[in-house]
Amino acid sequence: MPFTLATWNINSVRLREGLVARLMQEEGPDVLCLQECKSPVDKMPLAAFAALGYGNVVARGQKGYNGVAILSKIPLEDAGDMDFADLGHARHVAARLANGVVIHNFYVPAGGDVPDRAVNDKFGQKLDYLTGMRDWFRDSRPEKAILVGDLNIAPREDDVWNHKQLLKIVSHTPIEVDHLSDVMGAGGWQDVTRADIPEGPLYSWWSYRAADWDTADKGRRLDHVWATGDIAAAGHSSRILRGARGWEQPSDHAPVFATFDL
Repeated sequence: MPFTLATWNINSVRLREGLVARLMQEEGPDVLCLQECKSPVDKMPLAAFAALGYGNVVARGQKGYNGVAILSKIPLEDAGDMDFADLGHARHVAARLANGVVIHNFYVPAGGDVPDRAVNDKFGQKLDYLTGMRDWFRDSRPEKAILVGDLNIAPREDDVWNHKQLLKIVSHTPIEVDHLSDVMGAGGWQDVTRADIPEGPLYSWWSYRAADWDTADKGRRLDHVWATGDIAAAGHSSRILRGARGWEQPSDHAPVFATFDL
């Protein structure tokens, strides 16, 4: 069953309902995973998305913050959620497709501005969240699974616009990269995007602070598509829809796509 999946930090699904609809109509992924929905589930515009063919939904939400949703053209069932680091945040949800594939949709904490947990609780929460992910995947090693979402870490040197300048900037510090690597190793995950696009700069996020984000191109690859080793080779056609960052009232993230022949 081939299917195309997209992941997108939408930065308010209600504010950007039109952008989600545009993506559905113009790109038509079979499964669309959204993060930072900033809405309780009952306030999300799910009826409008269902009218566009996305009537299968598994979501977790909360007012004003966080929130993750999996919207699908194809049948899926709720496979639960985890509250890593006991934050009480809607940052993870999982869904199981009819072929048995489990999709995990994550919104990892951003971590604040100072990469030091001694003075920045948010950075400590981020590290603890990643440690919780690592331990869960180590103890319940996933199979036939896909992990997507805004992981808020750009791990490789070519995942950021300037490796040396960003080494002390949250999202690219060595301790964050090490924590993310531990998560990947514990679950036997493989980076589908970089397997498809192994070399060169690749970004999915550009700050709102840059007036001319496209020309400046000071991006980071914060949004990821992984798969467990047993199905990773089935992933292909990875791409980032950079143009969506230039849509009217855009999210600061662009959607990331991959197709799986399963």
